[in-house]
Amino acid sequence: MAPAPASPGAAFRHPVALLRWLWQAYLTPGRPGRPTSQDELRWIYTAWLAAFALKMLGSSWDVSWHFKWLRDDLAPPHLLNSAGTVLVVALVVFHSYSGYGVDRRALQLMQAGIGTFLVAVPIDVLNHRINGLDITSWSPSHALLYVGTAIMLAGAIRGWWLYAAPGRLRDLVSLGLWLFFVENVLFPNQHQEYGVLSLADYRAGRTTAEPQLLDFAASQGQTPIQFMLPVPAWVHPAWLVCAGLLALVVARRTVGLRWTATTLAGVYLAYRAVTGLLLDATGFPPSVLPLMLLAGAVLVDLAVLARVPGWLAGLAVTGGVAGAAMVQSTLDVIPPWDWSALPVVAVGLAVLWGALGLLTGSSWCARWQAPVEPGRPSARDTPVTVAEGGASSR
Repeated sequence: MAPAPASPGAAFRHPVALLRWLWQAYLTPGRPGRPTSQDELRWIYTAWLAAFALKMLGSSWDVSWHFKWLRDDLAPPHLLNSAGTVLVVALVVFHSYSGYGVDRRALQLMQAGIGTFLVAVPIDVLNHRINGLDITSWSPSHALLYVGTAIMLAGAIRGWWLYAAPGRLRDLVSLGLWLFFVENVLFPNQHQEYGVLSLADYRAGRTTAEPQLLDFAASQGQTPIQFMLPVPAWVHPAWLVCAGLLALVVARRTVGLRWTATTLAGVYLAYRAVTGLLLDATGFPPSVLPLMLLAGAVLVDLAVLARVPGWLAGLAVTGGVAGAAMVQSTLDVIPPWDWSALPVVAVGLAVLWGALGLLTGSSWCARWQAPVEPGRPSARDTPVTVAEGGASSR
């Protein structure tokens, strides 16, 4: 067997030797639940964080790119996102073959997620070939991409939470994975957040869109409003509340830290602000920040901390978000909001939050949380503790 690298620096200076060592040491057949040391888990899930960081950076650049240039399969944002996807595929193959760092349910989620994503890619390319521009984030082919990403992230979140030893590192990596999950959930709303500013610039005669993009959109029969704000005004608040805030509720219950939702929303908005400044500085269109999300996140944490019933918390949190959105709209620009739809949105979050409470208290949920480990040594085998390299029994 090739010797192990002496240090991370030595490993990355000699990538061929690193790959040879990894292949010989870890690419051996095994089943989910195979004993995995904490050092091994850290390396594996650091790679997961790197993969989704590449995907998130590519996606953030991509949405701004599509408000400036015509779509291109080999555009730099697509290549950056594809690099993250390639790393995800490699990780799923590694888990599937070796059984390290996952139980059977986590592995099935990873496999289903990457399978859905890879099926969606050619469908999306074909959709663009047939329907022309179709840059909207709300198309069915794009929805498949989001669903696939969410499922594979759910698998990674489950695998890490089952096997990582309790402590600060487990909390930090969990927050990182949940940040990618929340960003993926909120991603479709960015179309309106970019579109409202791009439309205002177009009407003011200082559009950041290239003429070829506008000409192509016109040739497809799309007006600037259809191109930049393609969905009704109730969609943005409904999705932010019933999808984005619900994801924060699940993250708060899963991670368990007191200010989980607030931290995730704050980091997400800070990331959007920094990337927005960089994109704006390089000539790409800017976007509106959904600052009302932070108000909702604070209220989510307070509601969970105070054990407010989900049906009541949903109504109160939606009211708080609506108030924050109204303040933001008077001070700055927000995407179009259909304020008359907010009572229905509030009822929707109340129902979803209440159903989540019933689900998490059910016996089915308790069974679901238990690891399914066909590769774990049986009682008659020599036990291996976590400290010595075994998977946690949680």
